[in-house]
Order: sequence, then C-alpha cells, then structure tokens
Amino acid sequence: MNQANDSILVTGAAGFIGFHVSRLLCARGRRVVGVDNLNSFYDVTLKEARLARLEGLPGFSFTRLDITEAAALADLMAREKISHVVHLAAQAGVRHSLTHPFDYSKNNIEGFLSVLEACRANSVKHLVYASSSSIYGANGRQPFSEHDASVHPVSLYAATKRANELMAHTYSHLFALPATGLRFFTVYGPWGRPDMALFLFTRAILAGEPIDVFNHGEMQRDFTYIDDIAEGVVRVLDVVPGGDAAWDAMAPDPASSHAPWRIFNIGNNRPVELMRFVRAVEAATGKSAKINMKPLQPGDVPATLASVEDLAAATGFAPSMEVEEGVARFVAWYRDYYQV
Repeated sequence: MNQANDSILVTGAAGFIGFHVSRLLCARGRRVVGVDNLNSFYDVTLKEARLARLEGLPGFSFTRLDITEAAALADLMAREKISHVVHLAAQAGVRHSLTHPFDYSKNNIEGFLSVLEACRANSVKHLVYASSSSIYGANGRQPFSEHDASVHPVSLYAATKRANELMAHTYSHLFALPATGLRFFTVYGPWGRPDMALFLFTRAILAGEPIDVFNHGEMQRDFTYIDDIAEGVVRVLDVVPGGDAAWDAMAPDPASSHAPWRIFNIGNNRPVELMRFVRAVEAATGKSAKINMKPLQPGDVPATLASVEDLAAATGFAPSMEVEEGVARFVAWYRDYYQV
C-alpha cells in the first residue's frame, strides 16, 4: 500500500488503546488525526497525560470532539482529507452498562452511526473499528471463533458491540465501505484504564487493601498485552477487505461476506487462570494480596479464549506476550506514574 498520502483518523485517541495505536502509527511514519471528547468516565488527568505524550510526536494532531456530533465529525474528516479510520472511541465496561445503559446507546450506537456516515461521506478507504470478545456471550465453545455465530450476548455493552458489527456490514453492503471489526480480548498494560482488573489489583495490593476476585477465582481470561493489540490494529489497517468470492449465502460465514467486510479476533490465544494473574501482580509488586472471593458478576463469563488463525493468516502476526512479563511492565509503569 502507498502510505505517503494517508491521513488516519483515530477516535478515542486519548484512551488506553487509542493512545498506543496512535503512538505506533506515528512511529511508523503515518499521519494521525486524533479525536476524543475527554469525558469523565474515568480520571481525565490520565487521558490528558496520554494526550500530552502524543502531541509532541511528528505527524500527530488533535481535535477535541464528541463522535456523536455527526456534522462536526464529517467536516473534520473532509478538512483533514482522512483516508482511513481507526474507530476506538466507545463507552466501555460491562459493569457500567448494568447501571448506565443509555451511555451505551448514545456513544456506541449513535456514535458509531456518526462514524459510518462520515466514512461514507468522505469515501474512506478502510474503517477499522473496535469490537469485543464480550460479543461471544453465552457461547461455550472454546476457543471463540469468528466463524461461529455470536447471537447470545449477556451484557448491553456486548450487544452494542455486536450491533456495531451488523451496522458496519450494512454500510459495506450498501455503500461498498471496506470495514474490519476487531474483537479485542482482555487488553492490559501500561497506561491502562483505572476500572480494569490489573489497575485495581495493583493499586489495592500496593496499598495493603483487599482485592475482589470473582467466581471464587475459577475464571480464565485471554489476557492480551497492549503492544500486541496495537500491532494487530496497525497491521489490519493495511489489509483492506474485499468481498469474499467464496462466500455462500446458503451457508453464510459470520466472519466474512460478499461485501468488503471482515471480523478478526485479537487475543493472546493462551488463557490464563485468574489466580495466576493475581500471583503475577504479587510477584511484580513484591507484596501478597488480601483476597475477597466473590461470585460471578451479572454480565460476566467464566472463560475466554481467542482463535487467532485468521488474524495470523491475514497479517502474519499473532500476539505473544507472556502474562508475567506484561504484568511486570504494567506495575513498573504504575509505580513510575504514581510515584509509589
């Protein structure tokens, strides 16, 4: 792909994944236009600190903008001559969706529609957007495969992410918009979100406070390090989907289409027991955890495991970070950032 004239819009650029993706794109010599509304879902100063590190990078510019402002988003893309979009802005969190459902309809449905319309209006060459492993929901078949139907979500957050995939397919079919959805599996690492398990565990253990371990510790997660996620996103950006000539309407493959639309998992493909994850935090902090064992939470699932054969075949890349090393890197960042 000729990248010389590419202009890449990254929504949610001040967020956890958006920050790392923007930084990697800039490091690869790409021009990045970041947008974010810097909302208060979690500590705004952390978002501002991420943004401060991006704003000094060659090729990066930033506009504060809410993606639900459809006209403003489309106008920005026209002014900046955006050729590609990496859409990472969203209302995240399964637990938050139990108590604040309308945040998800506004940001994840209305906001995504704004992105799709802006892509259509500006003839974007490729839209890459964040989906989630949560969409697999009640599906008990492991590893989770993009080729299995995903029609039983168990949280509103998951339902909105699945809706994004369906909405993108509609635009791919109607307007030939190339679109790729990426189902992220339990992302962790430096600059992570304060509401996520690793952040909560590290803060509590360092402070000598107890941590909550759900499903009495009988959980597995396909923990995926942030650098692996960013690498996967950047590689997929340059793999523009076309319609699958072998796609069969009588036996439709949920991962592809006659339209220029694809779905990929991005996961470490090595599930980790939750207690192993806790032990890794203990090792990195040098402190023992005080543990409150609790039942499985509503909207949660006991295990996740990604099939990543399709990602590897399309991009030549698959995540590989071992959880002990990834956790140690996070704890080192946490100690440095918070000076503890």
